[in-house]
Amino acid sequence: MSSTADFNIIMDEAGIRRALTRIAHEILERNKGIENCVLVGIRTRGIYIARRIAERIQLIENTSIQVVELDITQYRDDKKKEEREMAAISEPFPIQDTKVILCDDVLYTGRTIRAAMDALMDQGRPQMIQLAVLADRGHRELPIRPDYVGKNVPTSRIEEIEVALAEIDGIDEVKIVHHRG
Repeated sequence: MSSTADFNIIMDEAGIRRALTRIAHEILERNKGIENCVLVGIRTRGIYIARRIAERIQLIENTSIQVVELDITQYRDDKKKEEREMAAISEPFPIQDTKVILCDDVLYTGRTIRAAMDALMDQGRPQMIQLAVLADRGHRELPIRPDYVGKNVPTSRIEEIEVALAEIDGIDEVKIVHHRG
């Protein structure tokens, strides 16, 4: 039996650009600027989201914000705690008492974000952690809620949200994929 999939593009390049510009403005407003803030992008697509938000903040405020990449592979909840190594952070930064804005492409169950928070807390104690996501599809398994959302996309569990970014996929789009059996 073969499986096929239909999809609808729910955000194109312009839609993604507008969403990230809005998120940048919201981050600036909520934090009264970017003093003591750092954007932390979760590998793989989250780091590109973080860099794009940083570019928009630079254009709006004429001030740069630090962007750091976080690899949470060792913190996944299917790994035993004793097997963990420290999180792979692209460049060490003083996390103590900073405002960390975690960035990712899609928020689904919340497990990726939980792993990212564990990784960050192993590095120190931030003043606060905020969450920015391009798409929130619901179906949380953990009590995690984004502070900044590009687009809320209610989905069924048999649907998927696929984010393509020009930096790695050659195109900017977000699509909802409907699988048929």
